Amino acid sequence: MSNFKNRVLDKKESSKNSQGKEILDWMINNAIFLVLIGLLIVIVVISPDFISLTNFRNILSQSSTRVIMALGVGGIIVAKGTDLSLGRSIGLAAVVSASLLQSPEYAYRMYPGLQRLPIWQPILLVMIICGIFGLINGFVVAKLKVDPFIATLGMMVILYGINSIYFDRPPYGAQPIGGLDKRFTDFAQETLDIGSFNIPLLIIYAIVIIIFVWFLWNKTKFGKNIFAIGGNQEAAAVSGVNVVRNLLLVYMFAGMLYGLAGSLEAARIGTATNNTGNGYELDAISACIVGGLSFSGGIGSVGGIVVGVLIFQVIAYGLSFIGVNPYLQFIIKGLIIIIAVAIDSRKYINKK
Repeated sequence: MSNFKNRVLDKKESSKNSQGKEILDWMINNAIFLVLIGLLIVIVVISPDFISLTNFRNILSQSSTRVIMALGVGGIIVAKGTDLSLGRSIGLAAVVSASLLQSPEYAYRMYPGLQRLPIWQPILLVMIICGIFGLINGFVVAKLKVDPFIATLGMMVILYGINSIYFDRPPYGAQPIGGLDKRFTDFAQETLDIGSFNIPLLIIYAIVIIIFVWFLWNKTKFGKNIFAIGGNQEAAAVSGVNVVRNLLLVYMFAGMLYGLAGSLEAARIGTATNNTGNGYELDAISACIVGGLSFSGGIGSVGGIVVGVLIFQVIAYGLSFIGVNPYLQFIIKGLIIIIAVAIDSRKYINKK
């Protein structure tokens, strides 16, 4: 009888320990969300006015271009890569599209004799340009077997140089490109009125891209191949997946999304310089990791990326809203990145 009671007690103790370990694991794996929720609670306590429809709309509007960028680099991360050239691609797209879509009445146009262009032409042009640079990234990674970190780091520097040469042109030199055509700024800044609600057009563009990328990842052979390559490149190749071609496509597609996002960012802000987009790659990659993507490859979802971007944007907007020192914001953002990557690494080690 005594032995029976001891066994029952041991089972209960083991069950408690197991439940405790599960709770601890859950807290560790979701630590980044708990930290971000804690930050949000602090922001709301300090300034309850933060919870408003206007702020919510502003956050969604600012998140729109960031979502498009993150969806581009997200595909690369799923394929077990990364892209540090994202921010400089955004800058190049912003500068080129802005320079071609300045108002004819603006006195300091980069191209004084240029006729007014349909806004879709410069946007399509920068998507093609950034897509070509993305294709080069893919070639260096897939064909030359250069580590994605090094390949895209080199491209980041190259793009900044190209953009700076283009930006610092006579007769006006390196001054911000302003005086944008109202059609171009309205393309990003206008709202769609639905009853009593005003929805920024940027949000609609982002939703269209989200749906397109979701379909691409989940309903096409290309999407399945990306996840297969990220999960195990050798196994994917043995299964008949053309690894080189698919990597070329995923990097090119990411570049095209950067081009779109860069032109929309220029229109949203109303100006562009060669430093536009600086550091955006860190925000986009961090949002992807927070949203559940893994540097180990083969893991992730479009919904997770969207959530990751929104979380980052809510925190960034909230910290600015309550007047936190911008330099302190960098420190907070850096800590979030470290925590997110540490949790991702821990998950990968546990799986192994």
